[in-house]
Amino acid sequence: VIPSMRSLTAEEYVEAFKSFLEHSTEHQCMDEFNKEQMPTIVAGSITRLCQHMSQKAEHASLLLGDFLAGVDLKMIRILQAVHPGVFIDNEIVEPNPQHVAAYKELVNQAPDLQNVSFIWHQLTSLEYEQQVKERGTHKKFDFIHMIQMLYRVEDIPSTIKFFHSCLDHHGKLLIIILSDSSGWASLWKKHRDCLPATDSGHYITCSGITEVLQGLGVQHRVYELPSGWDITECFTDGDAVGGRMMDFLTGTKNFLGTAPAALRRRLREALCQPECSSTRGGRVIFSNNLSMIVVDS
Repeated sequence: VIPSMRSLTAEEYVEAFKSFLEHSTEHQCMDEFNKEQMPTIVAGSITRLCQHMSQKAEHASLLLGDFLAGVDLKMIRILQAVHPGVFIDNEIVEPNPQHVAAYKELVNQAPDLQNVSFIWHQLTSLEYEQQVKERGTHKKFDFIHMIQMLYRVEDIPSTIKFFHSCLDHHGKLLIIILSDSSGWASLWKKHRDCLPATDSGHYITCSGITEVLQGLGVQHRVYELPSGWDITECFTDGDAVGGRMMDFLTGTKNFLGTAPAALRRRLREALCQPECSSTRGGRVIFSNNLSMIVVDS
């Protein structure tokens, strides 16, 4: 009897996501963005803070992400190198306990993070928003980043509006989302019926976010960053790595072992199309291009 298809649990998603990171350049392109663009993006707010505080300058940041502790810590180190002496008050909103534990472990292993405080909120973004409103206190942040997380919120416009309201004067909101030029955009547009519903079921790319920002009337800039994901093993039956890749692609546990043959064939054929992937040296590289959207307060 073939087991029925089901969505990944939170723990299974973590494992599939790790496999994705091992074979993609997602974090490398984020690192590149951090080194080249991040200091300039947040320089204005930090400089103004330094000018107006007589003692210790403070930079408050809020992270809403998806297992991005390593990326976040790299951002902090870059900011500290460019602005030595600035105290960073860093708050993290993350519902997955494994992700929170992994972040805390990285911090414990990083003695170089001086002048940085960490507060973890093991909550969804909506739970955090409700908690803030119930307390009646609205802490302001100089920098908020929402990295690859808007796919999973119930109400995207409302979420963006709330966190934009959390920005201090001259603050910046960074949204990282899949580009319209990515293979994901083509896959979701043409073959959405192949994919089981996962989480909130939002298949959204950069243009969907910029439409929301335009509706809110807020200034923003978009930076496009190329990223690739080697999915060659997806096409080899019985390959464990390829199996995890297909699980991540579809949000389904053991997709290759539970999906009907026609569905497996159709999805593999879609992945080979030029709007999804290219071939380099015999390897199939899926387009994982990202859009970095910088929003002004």
